[in-house]
Amino acid sequence: MKTSILKPNMTLPTVASTSTPRKLPAAPAPLPPRQPLPRALIDRSKPMLKLGLDVHLQFIMAVVQRGHLGPQAPRKFTRPELVEQVKGWCAEGLQVFAVQESCGFGFVLHRQLLDVGAQSFLITPVVLNGKRKTDKVDARALCLRLSRWLEGNGEELAPIGIPTVEEQRRRETTRRRQFLKRQIRALANRGHGQVAEYCHEKLPHRWWGPRHWKKLSTTLDAWLLGVLTKLRELILAMESQLAGLEAEILATVKHLKGPKGLGELSLAILEAEVCDWERFGNRKQVGSYTGCCPGEHSSGGKRRLGCIDRMGNGRVRSILVETVWRLLFWQPFWKSARKMKFKLLDGPAMRKKAVVALARQLAIDLWRWRTGRATLGDLGWSCR
Repeated sequence: MKTSILKPNMTLPTVASTSTPRKLPAAPAPLPPRQPLPRALIDRSKPMLKLGLDVHLQFIMAVVQRGHLGPQAPRKFTRPELVEQVKGWCAEGLQVFAVQESCGFGFVLHRQLLDVGAQSFLITPVVLNGKRKTDKVDARALCLRLSRWLEGNGEELAPIGIPTVEEQRRRETTRRRQFLKRQIRALANRGHGQVAEYCHEKLPHRWWGPRHWKKLSTTLDAWLLGVLTKLRELILAMESQLAGLEAEILATVKHLKGPKGLGELSLAILEAEVCDWERFGNRKQVGSYTGCCPGEHSSGGKRRLGCIDRMGNGRVRSILVETVWRLLFWQPFWKSARKMKFKLLDGPAMRKKAVVALARQLAIDLWRWRTGRATLGDLGWSCR
């Protein structure tokens, strides 16, 4: 309990007036609207029809459940047949809900089902039935999970956000760049292998360049030179495409003034892979998306943390780790790195672990910056 000592020249009103007024906390800046995750819009006045879809390239195995009845026998459709059937169900006044696992076929079926009036949801691939797995069993399991999810059990399904067509095409540009780089490296290694096999010699780095190629054209055997010439033509053609792609990618981030050390190409790849930073509602969701969260095996009073789970976007994770090494050099006042300065100095093994932890924190800092929650100065970054 606080007590006040009265002096001769002080009275009770003056005691109250001498206390320092407490400063009210500043009103927090309004946060940008969060992009909601997909959820079902249920009209209780209409009958419901639930579809579990096991999607393949040639056919789609579907299990139908009407209302609260038991699931019907599995049926096989082609993609046009299924879309036409769903269109007929919607025309009858049914609410159609469909679920499928995300796979390498993109979002074509999902968008077609939305166009005919159904509510479609995609989830990440999961183990549905243990050791027993068939198309019919998987479709039935998806249908039952969808039914329980619509009844309010939110743990049954975890729908993923679907990018728009523009976001998907922008992401494909960066992925095509990575594909071309892999092909160029494979063709270059093929050339190294040919010379090592037939000449027992080592080719210089970037042997297809004009300076090295001029020397090789006068020293190599005519047959081997013809083989390398064809490889060189392919490499030069791919490098031309690669240069055009990189110019297109860099044009998307010219308006962003990022931190020094985060290159424009790395920033463009992160922007394309994430699609929309507003999709995350908190820092935990951002860290989980990177796959840099530690695995855990705890029971009772014991807690054991293992290696990272790698359950997020692998392309984002590799770019983040690469960027952290650069930021440690170019951003000495980065606040997140300064908190881990002792771990960064504690041997190579601990340094690598600290870099992976900083990769997760870097994604969170980028999310805060791109959504207006913090400025570059707040994060301890200097602008390039």
